[in-house]
Amino acid sequence: MIKKILSLILALISPFVLFAQSMGGDVEMADGLRASGKIYIVVIVLCLIFLGLAIYMWRLDKKISKLEKQSS
Repeated sequence: MIKKILSLILALISPFVLFAQSMGGDVEMADGLRASGKIYIVVIVLCLIFLGLAIYMWRLDKKISKLEKQSS
């Protein structure tokens, strides 16, 4: 019962929190990077990090699967 009440309260409050986040206007944090064109470097670096993590996890999964097959 308490879980349902808390879920209802959270559901009623969440739209106000989301509305409060959009009232700030434009984001000025990346304006300097965008103006100088360095934002693309940031995006490329983040993509490379994500790609590296994805490849690492894929290789790790293959190694674990191989070990599981050997132990069976």
